[in-house]
Amino acid sequence: MFFKLLTILFFNLLMKSSSETLNFTYNGFPQRSDISIQGIATVTPNGLLRLTNTTVQQTGHAFYDKSIRFKNSPNGRVSSFSTTFVFAIHPRIPRLSGHGIAFVIAPNTRLPYAAPSQYMGLFNITSNGNYTNHVFAIELDTIRSTEFNDINDNHVGIDINSLTSVKSSVAGWWDKEGQFNNLTLIGSKPMQVWIDYNGPTHTINVMMAPLNEEKPKKPLVAIVRDLSSVILQDMFVGFSSATGSVSAEHYVLGWSFAINRREAPPLDLSKLPKLLPPFHPTRISYFCKFGIPSISIVLIFSSIVLVCFIARRRRMFAEELDDWETALGKNRLRFKDLYYATRGFKEKDLLGSGGFGRVYKGVMLETNLEIAVKKVSHDSRQGLKEFVSEIVSIGRMSHPNLVPLLGYCRRRGELLLVYEYMPNGSLDKYLYNTPEVTLNWKQRSKVILDVASGLFYLHEDWEQVVIHRDVKASNVLLDGELNGRLGDFGLARSYDHGADPQTTNVVGTLGYLAPEHTRTGRATTATDVFAFGAFLLEVVCGRRPIEIQHESDEVFLLLDWVFGLWNRGNILDAVDPNMGSEYNQKEVEMILKVGLLCSHSDPRARPSMRQVLNYLRGDAKLSDLSPLDLSRNGVMFGVQDGFSELRKLYASSVSKRFTSGSSIADSLLSGGR
Repeated sequence: MFFKLLTILFFNLLMKSSSETLNFTYNGFPQRSDISIQGIATVTPNGLLRLTNTTVQQTGHAFYDKSIRFKNSPNGRVSSFSTTFVFAIHPRIPRLSGHGIAFVIAPNTRLPYAAPSQYMGLFNITSNGNYTNHVFAIELDTIRSTEFNDINDNHVGIDINSLTSVKSSVAGWWDKEGQFNNLTLIGSKPMQVWIDYNGPTHTINVMMAPLNEEKPKKPLVAIVRDLSSVILQDMFVGFSSATGSVSAEHYVLGWSFAINRREAPPLDLSKLPKLLPPFHPTRISYFCKFGIPSISIVLIFSSIVLVCFIARRRRMFAEELDDWETALGKNRLRFKDLYYATRGFKEKDLLGSGGFGRVYKGVMLETNLEIAVKKVSHDSRQGLKEFVSEIVSIGRMSHPNLVPLLGYCRRRGELLLVYEYMPNGSLDKYLYNTPEVTLNWKQRSKVILDVASGLFYLHEDWEQVVIHRDVKASNVLLDGELNGRLGDFGLARSYDHGADPQTTNVVGTLGYLAPEHTRTGRATTATDVFAFGAFLLEVVCGRRPIEIQHESDEVFLLLDWVFGLWNRGNILDAVDPNMGSEYNQKEVEMILKVGLLCSHSDPRARPSMRQVLNYLRGDAKLSDLSPLDLSRNGVMFGVQDGFSELRKLYASSVSKRFTSGSSIADSLLSGGR
């Protein structure tokens, strides 16, 4: 009995030591403390932890230099933890900040290869979104990065291994009366943040309030998420920030942290160091000694600076006009007009970016017309002439389901294509990444019919045959009435009806490329039909043509998956659950089969867009197909294993791209004409 009691006592002592409460508090930061700093971070003489200064494109990190045990065992549950800190952001230019600040839990105090600007010193273009990061962060962001689906340029978000927040909210706080009050993160005013994680319930609560206000009862951002797979047994806690092309000073005035305790120790706000104003008063003697001579020098050279500024502006808007462009008429637009229309191509007006350029929103000042401007580069002078001539020729097309190309502009090897702006954006944002707004079947089928109509016009109904070469959901834009319009003709090429298309470089997006195009380089109407087949499947299924299963690093091919479901007799299981249950099952099944037929590896087996349009409109009935017809012994087409070649091709290509660290969803093959 005595031995049994001794064993129980020893076990209790062991459990107590493994879950011992740890906490620390900094009411200001002494010059010598347990804070490890990297990059441009520093501790000021009056005790402010300054993460960044006015240096651009830099990162600053500050961590508690001792690791903290978050789990009793490597595979155990994350213990409850809590932290609170007071921060302030001084923008160098009023209302124009660098990027924000983040509270971070990371495996080490040095975040390897962390990039500045929109990556906030946490990740880079390769590591962002990688589940092996083991990084948990609360971001206080002051720039809207569309690539991370930021809600605005003043928000608080919960980040797990990625800067695409799992949940975010406009910055603000809930007062005692239950009213929500906005807070401006770059207002140069100190604000307090509280972050609590409940280990047993996995609840994450984030609150903030102005300085001297009590901790709000209602959280600003709250989710339930088990962090056991994210946080390792021993981790480091601290802060990260970064500057972009515009710098700002990021400060932490005080900080406390606790684990295995209900709340972090409260800060003594009266002991926090004073935040100095961005511009300090200067003694009169100092001003007389240095200020007056400096002002005199500025006045002497002000006229020179003004002349240089004017000359620079003229060079900035200077354009070259070759003789061959005079025949293109009014399609050439002035760069100066586009520069002012887009307010200087500001980052906050960026609509999207990809392998072939960045797209900005703008408003033409004279006509008040909303436009979308795509900036691409082109090195070959002769190739540029052919490219622009073809773009302008395509720009003469007029069809309600094509995005109108309004004109172009070029300068210094840069080409700008100007389209009419579509207010509802691209179709892909309604399909992927748990969209806030989804489309029902009636809306999706209307978009499918719209795109088919536009593609038929390109192939057969215009004066030349136009091959789009990049048909996909992200290139389908929705106007104010959710009509689908096929856009982005930057890769399109045309030839006369009856002529033979020439071989070109392989261009397009992985997942939509027909196998014969990757072998021969020949783009035909059949390669567009293949891409349209992939587009049909992604619209109905709400999934990308190619995905990487991060848990197993396996390649998911949407085409294979849908075909397999059909082969097992349950093809309707492929339908996107976000689409709802109100749809015509026969109609959906028909469109899925048309998508598979269009995606056949043999171009001879694919229908033309005229046939596809007849199927979709109900003017022709799709013959009864079985999986055997598409994959075995030539019952219909005389083709063996219609999809096997495609799987081998994509599996090989995706595997190479995944191991090199590139993004599969956005990966593009050779880009030039």
